[in-house]
Amino acid sequence: MVSQPSRRTVRGAIVAAAVVAAALPTAPAANAQPNAADALKKYNELSEQASKLNQDHLKAQDDLKAKQGELDKAKGDLANAQKAEEELRGQVDLLTEATNSGANFSQISALLVSDSQQDFLNRMSAINILAADNAEALGKLTDAVNSADAATKSANDATEASKKLLAEMDQKKADLDKQLTEAQNQYRSLSNTVKNQLAASGDMSNISVPAGAAGQALSFALAQRGKPYVYGSNGPNSWDCSSLIQAAYRSANVSIGRTSYAQAAAGRSVGRGEVKAGDIIVYYSSQSHVAMAVDGIRAVHASTEGVPVKIADIDSIGPISVIRRIEG
Repeated sequence: MVSQPSRRTVRGAIVAAAVVAAALPTAPAANAQPNAADALKKYNELSEQASKLNQDHLKAQDDLKAKQGELDKAKGDLANAQKAEEELRGQVDLLTEATNSGANFSQISALLVSDSQQDFLNRMSAINILAADNAEALGKLTDAVNSADAATKSANDATEASKKLLAEMDQKKADLDKQLTEAQNQYRSLSNTVKNQLAASGDMSNISVPAGAAGQALSFALAQRGKPYVYGSNGPNSWDCSSLIQAAYRSANVSIGRTSYAQAAAGRSVGRGEVKAGDIIVYYSSQSHVAMAVDGIRAVHASTEGVPVKIADIDSIGPISVIRRIEG
């Protein structure tokens, strides 16, 4: 018969087991530092959001410039209307003064003071001319006053719209700065290995380009490989995604918009299977990122902060929204 262990023996075994368990390594906590893949994913997400805010801010700047142009035109129209009104008021005042001085005779008074039939006809002609001139001047003055009123309203509306756009632009800049800070903090949390991978310039080999504007634009974009990405930068030493594409086509004497939003409407649409060198590829449903096709497989783009201008697989950059062909 096997004897049962005493209580003292059981208690000793429990204590010993507890000591061994305490000496073993513990499992990682649920809120432990995320791994490199998670950190990089978070950085990419924050960078995408910052890219959209950057494009929003750039669009607000373009809108403000356009509205400022409207305001300048409205102010010019107002100045011209006020000048015309002033001149016409002077003309009407002269005619009124002539009338008050007796120049605008009635037919009876003309007949009474006329020395002959011809003199009467001459006087009547003068009376009719004065009356017609007075009516025409008054009509023009009324039109000028109405034009001045309309120009004043237009100028006031444009001024208020410009103020509103300026406030919106300032808010978008503040939002962008906040988002950039979050992305930069996330970037600093990445390992040196990951940072080095992001900072690599990638394929720097010579690549042949086609003739024409598309080839010239692509040649320009490829020449920027290795240069840093900076939000809102317009080159030549650093770029953001849309400034690179705009400058590339500008080098080929083709004008396109500054933002990825404007570039998403440039040229004509082509399908994914039709992509060729020089095509503009716009990414994400927000259309907040843009690249240029090197061929049907690769694209060159300014990606995000910490990543230089480089070549990447077209489909690896992000979900494609639209592809635009500027030439052909």
